[in-house]
Amino acid sequence: MEETNIVKVLAVDDDPQTLEYISAALDQPGVKITSLADSKAAFQLFVTLRPQLVLLDLMMPNIGGMQLLEQMVAADPAVEVILVTSDYSTESAVEAIQKGACDYLTKPVDVKKLRRRIGELLMESSRRRKFWHLDHELAEVSEFEGMISRSPAMWEVFAKIRRVAPHFSTALVTGPTGSGKELVARALHNLNSRESRKFVVSNCAAITEPLFESEMFGHVRGAFTGAMQDKVGLFDYANGGTLFLDEIGELIPAAQAKLLRVLQNQEFQRVGSPAIRKVDVRVIAATNRDLRTLAAEGKFRADLYHRLSMVEINLPELAERMEDLPLLEHHFIERFSAQHKKRVRGITRRARTLLARYPWPGNVRELENVLWSASLMSEADYIDAGDLPPHLRKRAQGAFGEIGLSLEEMESRYVRETIERVGGNKARAAEILKISRTTLYKLLSDTGNEETATAS
Repeated sequence: MEETNIVKVLAVDDDPQTLEYISAALDQPGVKITSLADSKAAFQLFVTLRPQLVLLDLMMPNIGGMQLLEQMVAADPAVEVILVTSDYSTESAVEAIQKGACDYLTKPVDVKKLRRRIGELLMESSRRRKFWHLDHELAEVSEFEGMISRSPAMWEVFAKIRRVAPHFSTALVTGPTGSGKELVARALHNLNSRESRKFVVSNCAAITEPLFESEMFGHVRGAFTGAMQDKVGLFDYANGGTLFLDEIGELIPAAQAKLLRVLQNQEFQRVGSPAIRKVDVRVIAATNRDLRTLAAEGKFRADLYHRLSMVEINLPELAERMEDLPLLEHHFIERFSAQHKKRVRGITRRARTLLARYPWPGNVRELENVLWSASLMSEADYIDAGDLPPHLRKRAQGAFGEIGLSLEEMESRYVRETIERVGGNKARAAEILKISRTTLYKLLSDTGNEETATAS
């Protein structure tokens, strides 16, 4: 059997009989077991061996199992660690799971249960690798002009871009900050049939009123104090191509009137020159503001809004397309691991859970920034929760610390958190909590979690 198909297991226990027992129980094709009675040497062996699965005794001299657990998970967040102890307590079981253990077993270890649990873990590990490859394939087939999505809302956006790209003269892209409005603008530009591929970007919020005409239309030498030479404006520069006006909602009223004229006639005058200049420019404007409402309130020119919105494309928030999160995670991690020249192979379940719970007010751009930082910070093959920014980690840590919750609500939350930490296995959660499955379901249903209670 090839080395890549061998599952490496490390068992650490100061009791030689327990090590013998575990080695015999797990002796099967495809599994290579290494046992060690010295807890001091365990971490170094772990680093050298890089096992997929570790069985750790909780109570050992010199270095305890909980400390080794933290060290191992920090070194390799993808490792599966099972803590084994003869002195069971709910508190230590939950602490172990919070620190990264995937399970917590009592001695004497039930051989059938251990084999079954290891089989489940190995299957889960195999599925995770397959899902990562599947995410790669899905990202490839779900990519459209630099945008990644499999959500129906975004596919409607893609379809609209394809339809209007060859024909539009003006377009308005709306959506929250960080949702990808410039990517939509570039897609509209790339898919048109013009020979010129020039794509010019301008941020309207950064242009002050005195400079607007000069920036947009240019000026001639001597037009005003400091005009030492002729200047080409953005419309001239983009002639034959596309001009992208970002943050159009921030444009001052006087500038709105001047922009409307050039959009209607495709002609303008340079500052200080009477000559009329003709251009052929497609204009795409973008904003995170509600221009329709602003126009109705007299805060934005209604005629300019109607001219721009002849084609309007609205982008959803990331929170409205969370099915895209795994694909976006994969896409950004692959890109940033290449940029940072690091071998980041994926993201752990703990980190993925934190990302899935976060509301993403900054949308795709915020996710991109978070994963850029996490890829840079990660010292292992997988990004873990500790690599994520503090505000995401604090949000998770505060789940149990909210003031004003009743005892019943705290109890229910504790139960649900335990279920999540064992991957939804309610039988295992009930075992850890030392309650029956019937009691567990009752605790969930009593606090309005009927769906969670009845889910298989």
